[in-house]
Amino acid sequence: MFQATRRRLALWYTALTAVLLLLFASSFYFYVRHTLIERIDDTLSHVAEVVERSLVIEAAPDGLVWMIDGHVSQQVNVEASFRNNILFSNDDDHIDLEWFSAQGTLLWSTFSDPLDLEFHGDRKGETVAIQPGLYGEEILLRQMTLPVQLGRQILGYLRVSHPWFEVTKPIRQLFWDLCSGLALVLGAVTAMGWFLSGLAIRPVQESYQHLKQFTADASHELRNPIAIIQANVQATLAEPLPDAHVQQQLQVVERLTRRLGRLVDDLLFLARQDSGMVQPQWSRVDLDEVLLEVVEEQEANALDRQITISLDFPDIPPGPGDDNSDPLSPARPPNSAPGSPEPQGLVTETGFQLRGDREQLARLFTNLISNAIQYTPQGGEVQVILHQDPPVVVRGKGLATWGVAVVDTGAGIAAEDLPHVFDRFYRVDPARCRQGSQGSGLGLAIVQAIAQAHQGHVQVQSQLHQGSRFTVTLPALPGE
Repeated sequence: MFQATRRRLALWYTALTAVLLLLFASSFYFYVRHTLIERIDDTLSHVAEVVERSLVIEAAPDGLVWMIDGHVSQQVNVEASFRNNILFSNDDDHIDLEWFSAQGTLLWSTFSDPLDLEFHGDRKGETVAIQPGLYGEEILLRQMTLPVQLGRQILGYLRVSHPWFEVTKPIRQLFWDLCSGLALVLGAVTAMGWFLSGLAIRPVQESYQHLKQFTADASHELRNPIAIIQANVQATLAEPLPDAHVQQQLQVVERLTRRLGRLVDDLLFLARQDSGMVQPQWSRVDLDEVLLEVVEEQEANALDRQITISLDFPDIPPGPGDDNSDPLSPARPPNSAPGSPEPQGLVTETGFQLRGDREQLARLFTNLISNAIQYTPQGGEVQVILHQDPPVVVRGKGLATWGVAVVDTGAGIAAEDLPHVFDRFYRVDPARCRQGSQGSGLGLAIVQAIAQAHQGHVQVQSQLHQGSRFTVTLPALPGE
């Protein structure tokens, strides 16, 4: 229990830290990426401004003279402006230039081969991909296309390009560095979370262990004096007493000591179950035989309260060599309901068998049936029904499960009490219980503990004034 709690604490601590670190790393990654892109765009814009100021502009030839707002048309002297490519190529930043006419015709370029790209007009900053063919592999470029104007006349377009790998290379390196750092930090946080959760839970665990030890010791020490008191009272009651009042008081004492003895036994069982001191005696158990014995033991109690108790089994088809005429055959118990439908998928080779501790299972069903009798009014009915639930898949194999339902027509349980019925020392409203039949509140807790120890579970369905239905599901013994 405490190890599971420690794992959950460490897991929550690690998960929360991982989310915070992931948010921080993502924010830092996108911030650096955005900063690098802004730096490249600023560099491209600066180079474009320098080139624009160095352009040689002259009047257009006679054949191209035309008037715009009363001014002579101008043109860029490409040869004079770009006669020295070295002046416009930045080896440090790998800047390339292209000059286009006003109609979009490429006139000059620092690229050895023209780029196979469609020309677009004014573009502030975009990332383009050059398809394989010219260079053998795809190349990414960050480009900026700016118009060069003189007044209202567009002299041409200048396109400035920068290799995109100068962004992707540091960004990729940053990504892997962040991933490695996150993995190392999360590993350290996991170890730290496991250590800190152990420190945090240790006082609670020690207190719980002390409480369990005290409960076990106290229960064990109380058993002897209670047994002695009960034996002495029973010995005294065996002799006729002259005073009827004294005899009545001794009977009350004997009844209270018997109840106190049961309470001590329940406390001792739960304490040992929690501490792992209870070692189940695993063996093949015939579930139908256990239910028959428990019902027979509770018949006197039910008869005393004028309550009808019944036990219903499903029919199991007989295996090879079985004698169908024998009503006491294990394949068909004597209390099986006649004419009941044949269930599907039953484990015919093993009957109603399962692997478990016979004594603990008997205690489980004794608590359930006696609890149903206790909360059922006079003239009511308690049914014990054995059935097979749908198979469950365990390690890729279908495993049949037995279900035992204990149904009563008692006072029922309120909806707000249902989540707590398996809590220790929890009891529903005593007003709904028969007078003098209040329990200690440990019976259902023991039922749940035994069911869980057998890899099963217990469910409850109930409505006020309509009765309750407790269903125990246990794994069946696989067929041989």
